[in-house]
Amino acid sequence: MTQTRFESPGASLEYMRRVAVGQSGFSNWLRAEPLVVWEGKSEILLELRPEMTQHHGFAHGAIVGLMADNACAWAAASVAGDVVTGSYTINFLRPAKGLRLRSKGEVVKPGKRQVIVRADVWAESDEGAAVHVAAAQATVIPTSL
Repeated sequence: MTQTRFESPGASLEYMRRVAVGQSGFSNWLRAEPLVVWEGKSEILLELRPEMTQHHGFAHGAIVGLMADNACAWAAASVAGDVVTGSYTINFLRPAKGLRLRSKGEVVKPGKRQVIVRADVWAESDEGAAVHVAAAQATVIPTSL
């Protein structure tokens, strides 16, 4: 089991809603909803809106990337405190078509200077199963703030 910096799953979610979403203009505009941020894991849900799509109607790659990046950063934050992304690599597996995006992140290796995290992103619709649309890995840096 990975250590956590929060006293409970509820405290973790409250902090992420207040700080990671509430104080981030972009995440707030997106209405990113943290569902899990606990013990090195994260899960985020995002309802897609037309302004988040590209010319084919799929979720724009920047939005898919944001979901992977936030899943990595928020999973890392659950064990390391305040963080910033140092780098990430993403593979787009197929077009992100649907009503929602869901991302899940998991810490691979925590550390004092860097946290290695992986994430996956799925597109969801009301008609069928979720479709795996992206896989990512990130190096996340604790800010020690």
